[in-house]
Amino acid sequence: MSQTGTDQGYEGHWQWDGAAQRLALHTVAQSSVADLKGTWSLDGVAPLLDGLSRSRLQISLAGGEVSVNCALTLSDGRRIQLVGAFLNPDQAQGMILSGARMLGAAPHQEGTAPELQPVFQPIVAVSDTSRIMGFEALARWDGGADSPFASVRFEDEGLASNMILLAAEALADWHAATGRTDLFVHVNLTGRDLEHEGLVGLVQAVIEGYRLPRKALRIELTEQAALRDAAEALKVADALKQVGAGLVLDDFGTGHSSFTWLADLPADGVKIDPGLTRRTGEPRTEAILKAVADLAHTLGMSITGEGIETQDQLDALRRFGFDYAQGFAFDRPLAREVATQRLQGL
Repeated sequence: MSQTGTDQGYEGHWQWDGAAQRLALHTVAQSSVADLKGTWSLDGVAPLLDGLSRSRLQISLAGGEVSVNCALTLSDGRRIQLVGAFLNPDQAQGMILSGARMLGAAPHQEGTAPELQPVFQPIVAVSDTSRIMGFEALARWDGGADSPFASVRFEDEGLASNMILLAAEALADWHAATGRTDLFVHVNLTGRDLEHEGLVGLVQAVIEGYRLPRKALRIELTEQAALRDAAEALKVADALKQVGAGLVLDDFGTGHSSFTWLADLPADGVKIDPGLTRRTGEPRTEAILKAVADLAHTLGMSITGEGIETQDQLDALRRFGFDYAQGFAFDRPLAREVATQRLQGL
């Protein structure tokens, strides 16, 4: 996985050993902060940081929170961000980001860009649509419901990392609030996300740090995300499974989706694109949907229909044996607090 910090904003990865009080910074080739590479004591790294950043780093590594999201200003004015999570009280790890890819930074536009906030669209059981089984994490521009960007997926690698952290945190809270450890959350990753050397470590950190059950944090991948380097993408996908993530093949039935990708990806589930689910009532389309549902179950995968808006579409999913459904027929994307209320039946 070769990448540079200058073109992607990804500068490398970090590890914290609390017992030894050592912070290891591993920078990628051509990183803009290559001078930080090495293993540091907090006293040793302090002269490289401005005064407030020294305190901020110490607090972040003290272990009071599972997640680590620490923005730092270097003594020469450069800015970086450490994001990740604690694996246990003494060990943490994650990514080093810089520039526009720092978490919380919105894409550059003229004037002030609206803030991005996570929202969660319910995924329900087809057999009982009143029962929420999980959510898909989405991004919302905080520009009001009438914004043309009211609900979009994160497409930036820094933002995707942010969503992994926020989705895991939300899921842990839902487990605690409801006692339902069967709940899951989906997070989308792009081809650029799969190239990050720190990705697998970050996913492992949040799964272990929040004590999430295996496959509760589910990564959605499309075949398009793997087109740049399919072999490497499959290698990363397998590594994600090894650390406890679930894998879901997204947008199946459109674009470049193929049975080869279905055979190669060690997926736990498949999501059928709205381009097919909205064509229920057409005999040829319904034959395809039933065949794919049967195939998914034969391969040991669950199957989800996206974009469900009508009762007829839902009835078709039931006939074909789909496991889950997602769409405006059940709910629009919800703020985290509202999602908690839905789960509690409030």
